[in-house]
Amino acid sequence: MSSIVLLGATGSIGVNTLIVAKRYNIRIEALVAGSNIDLLNKQIAEHSPKIVVIANEADKHKVNHDNVRCGNAAILTLIEESQSPLIVNALVGYTGLAPTLKATSLGKKVALANKESLVVAGEFIDMSLITVIDSEHFGLWYLLNDRPLSKLYITASGGAFRDWDLAKMKDAKFSDALKHPNWSMGNKITIDSATMTNKLFELLEAKWLFNTSNIDAVIEKKSIIHALAEFTDGSTTAHFAGVDMKLPIAFALQGEVTEEILPPVDLLAMGALEFLPIEATRYPIWNIKEHILNNPHLGVVVNAANEVTIEAFQNEKCSFFGMADMVLDAYDKFGDVKAKNIAEIIEIDKEVRAYANAK
Repeated sequence: MSSIVLLGATGSIGVNTLIVAKRYNIRIEALVAGSNIDLLNKQIAEHSPKIVVIANEADKHKVNHDNVRCGNAAILTLIEESQSPLIVNALVGYTGLAPTLKATSLGKKVALANKESLVVAGEFIDMSLITVIDSEHFGLWYLLNDRPLSKLYITASGGAFRDWDLAKMKDAKFSDALKHPNWSMGNKITIDSATMTNKLFELLEAKWLFNTSNIDAVIEKKSIIHALAEFTDGSTTAHFAGVDMKLPIAFALQGEVTEEILPPVDLLAMGALEFLPIEATRYPIWNIKEHILNNPHLGVVVNAANEVTIEAFQNEKCSFFGMADMVLDAYDKFGDVKAKNIAEIIEIDKEVRAYANAK
């Protein structure tokens, strides 16, 4: 890969992508960031992008670059103008969908760390152009071969409240939900991990990527096993790797990697492994797992309601379990919708957000 455009440069995926790009002498054509201008300026100094896009016009004067653009529309224009064959999309939330659609419509490959793109509109995205940057989907891809599959599994950490008493979870605060046991991630994905919405989204992604609804998730507390493949002959293989996103990023950028990116897992230091079921009493969103895997077009409903409810939880307008109540209510309310195209996806998203906001 000669050059890339990086969307979401200052998040954890963006930071790790720049480390990997530097290692392989991949040029950074453009950086897209939100409001972390201090880190962005350090990245500009180190990687010398031609173009920079930020979220807010008010921050423009703070950016140390002579070609700074602002807003979501500027991201789409940048993708259109770019010479790079690969767009790394590490934007958070629904905002990431339009850039994925724009890039794939132009025949560009997308290294996708934006779950919402596939959750909301997987049916309308050319999967041949998508490589997902995610330890679970990377693990599944790594395990797959020509043998006939029986079932795929991804693993979950269990999130911040994995070991809490259920009674105590009712009073959990936004700050509590951000204390993830294994990872340091952005606010939204950490909240989604606590509710298990993140894992539901990953199952939907896997459905589109691997063309199967025969997929499930289990809790593996150490986050050492990321994925398992069960074959029709009765054997099961597992993907072990350290907790580090540079490995899937390296494959997404390079296609094939033959040198050590991470140190091998130390089996003796790791000790015992334990797998636990994901229970709907602790993670109420899990009540719709089977239904949504068979009706993946409803991902747009769950995503829109979920983004509204996270904001409500952060602003103390609903409880932790209240988030799931609101999402499941919207899922029931909009259960009959089915978009025929992207325009209808956008309309459904607006309607669900309006409904959830009014609750």
